[in-house]
Order: sequence, then structure tokens, then C-alpha cells
Amino acid sequence: MIRILKEAETKREEIFAREDPVGSVEEPVRAILADVKANGDEALKRYTKEFDGVEIPTVEVGAGAIDEGFRAADPLLVDILYRATERIAAFHQRQVRNSFLVNDEDGILMGQKVIPLERVGLYVPGGTAAYPSSVLMNCIPAKLAGVKEICMVTPPGKNGKIPPNILAAARICGVDRVFRVGGAQAVAALADGTESVPRVDKIVGPGNQFVAEAKKQVFGKVGIDMVAGPSEVLVIADGKCNPQIVAADLLSQAEHDKNASAVLVTDSEELALAVQAAIEEQLAKLKREEIARASIEANGKIIVAQSLDTAIDIANEISPEHLEVCVDQPFDYLDKIKNAGSIFLGRNCPEALGDYFAGPNHTLPTSGTARFSSPLSVDDFVKKTQYTYYTAAALEKAQQTVSNFAKKEGLTGHARSVDIRFDPAVVGEKK
Repeated sequence: MIRILKEAETKREEIFAREDPVGSVEEPVRAILADVKANGDEALKRYTKEFDGVEIPTVEVGAGAIDEGFRAADPLLVDILYRATERIAAFHQRQVRNSFLVNDEDGILMGQKVIPLERVGLYVPGGTAAYPSSVLMNCIPAKLAGVKEICMVTPPGKNGKIPPNILAAARICGVDRVFRVGGAQAVAALADGTESVPRVDKIVGPGNQFVAEAKKQVFGKVGIDMVAGPSEVLVIADGKCNPQIVAADLLSQAEHDKNASAVLVTDSEELALAVQAAIEEQLAKLKREEIARASIEANGKIIVAQSLDTAIDIANEISPEHLEVCVDQPFDYLDKIKNAGSIFLGRNCPEALGDYFAGPNHTLPTSGTARFSSPLSVDDFVKKTQYTYYTAAALEKAQQTVSNFAKKEGLTGHARSVDIRFDPAVVGEKK
């Protein structure tokens, strides 16, 4: 049963406790990364047999198999994927940045170039559930950014194939290459390259603790979006909320995995008790009851706050991945919310809407990292460089300022590199 904690009577540590996002898998992951780097495709096939229980003849899924998967996919889902793709693309199109040029002073040009990454790796979870929605959320902003090649890795099913619905999503949103390998070994392949898998510039997408640790360890060799921890939802609800609806929203995250976190913060003790009972009632009806129950009992909590303003303060400190604000006037609180991956406003905006269809990205900062990081976006798939041009006259105007600044820092070589351009002994007398 989910715990009820009264904020005024509970230790701070208990209110803000959360699961370790990675856990103690550092050494096994390090060994897997080294093995794949040394042995390439052979290691990938060996780990796929060991961890997924299936032998794969090739690591890459050919274009023909992708087309076959598309044809075999559920037609209803295919229609939904097309519609969701349109909405996700429309939202992310607004994030596209342009290069700029500054020419405010005579003889000086400065600018910034926005350059798409050449090749990106998308990790799409498999195992207990396959998520075509993750394909869309990771691929679409990369496409809009102008990434030239998008490589997707995902664990195969027991038949050695990628689920048709995943392949359909890949085809619809424009994934270029697909590889049937998952886990830390897939991250290793993307980071170093193998005979089949090309080395990428950046790896994005959520996964289990082995995937998260692997991304952490390869960061610096390649870029990553984030070290994703277990999925989280925090619901702020007032006493007018329907407890059955609040319970359903909490369970929608609890069913992700046993380490997921579902938290309710309310100013109503009556609602807290009603939601506690509703969760028990609804758990028995869930297909993934065992997973959801383990999540609720280990990480779920209901916090009874002294006011809705206090509830916002608690939410800001927890910095959840998903934040639902279930009150009559949610926009009254929007400016007060500082730390959340994605915010769902009002009584008619379940977090599941954002997972699948609304348009904003569902790859979000977890484990409190919303304090300093952001949802996946087009920005994650570009890099910026800058350039500067000065004429001789413009440099001469700035010479003394730059030279003096450099000398104040004790860097006389820096100063000399400017001054030498105006030294008659070096460049001759001006005519």
C-alpha cells in the first residue's frame, strides 16, 4: 500500500528520498564496454544470446526487414504513429535555430554557425515492453536538426526480430539504419563502432540501469542526452480532484518498472486517503500489476502538504520528470514551478497525453536533474561554432585594450600576438 506522509510531521529526508538512478553496475558495464571494443560483432552476438536468449545471424536489420515489419504492424497503430509524428514535428519545428551574423561595427564581422551532428544513435528500450513512441520522440527532433544518419539500436524479441510496431515507427519517422542489439553492449557499439555498427557522435534515448551506466561511461568519447533514471510522476492535486483519476495517473507511471516513482502532493488529507484506497482497487485490474505494485510499495508516496503553495515548493525540490498540476486554475501556479521535466496543467491533461500524442518530447530529465537540464529537443542534435573577422583598422582600434587586458593577466605572449601586427620592425612602416 502506498504510504501517506504528513509534511509537518515527517523528516525531510523521508519526503525527498528517491531511488539511485544507476545503482551498482559500474564494473560489469565497464567489462562489457571493453569486450565490445575489442571483439566487435562477435561480442554483440554473444551478449544477445546471453541476455536476450536468442541467436542473431546479423546485427543489422536490413531495409527489406524494416519494410516487412511496417507491413506487419497493427494498422490502427500505424495510423496513430502518422498522426503523432505530425504533432511532434510541429512542436519541435519551433525549436529549430538559425545561424546568425553580427555586423554592428565597421570592419568587424562575428557570427554563430548551427551545425547538425553527422550521425546519432537512438536507444529504444525493449524487454518487458517495446515503445514505438520512443522512436518518434528521439528521431523526429534529430531529423528536424538535419542529422545525416540516424542509427537505432533495440533488443530483439525471442524470435530474433524487432517487433513490427517498432520497425513501423522507425520507417515512418525516418530512421536510417536499425540494429537488433540492446543493453550496455549496444551503447558500446555506438560509442566505438563494430564491423556492423558505425560509431556515432551522440547517443540518446532511455534504458535500464545498464544502459544508463554505459552512457555515463562513454560520455566524453561521444555525447549523450542524459543519464536517465527510473520514470517519475508527481501529481499536485487539491481536494476537488476525483481520487480515482488521480490514482490512475499515479499508476500510469508505476507500471513502467519496479523502480519507477509515483508521488502525490495534496493539501487534502481526505483526498490522500481516498487515493490510497483507489490505488489498491485499481492495481488488481492492471495487466502489469506485479511491476506497478512493487513500484508503489517501494517508491510511491502521498505527501499531505499544508497548502498548495507548499506543494509547489515540495515539487520544486523533488524536481520530477513529469509534473501534473490538477487544480482549477493551473496557470496561477505555472510561474512558481521552477524544476520539472514536463508540466501537465489542469484536470484534463494526464501525463500519458505527453507520452504519445500532444507534441512535446517525452524524453525528460529524471532523478532531480530537471534542476539543471531540459527535455530532449532539436538543440540536442546540433552543435554551435562561432567565427570572428576584423580588418586591420578594426584591430588597430582594439589593440591597446586587448594588449593591456592580456598583460593584466600576465599573458605577455597574448599581448605580443596583437602588438606585433603593428610593430614597424616586423611589418614595416605604414605608408
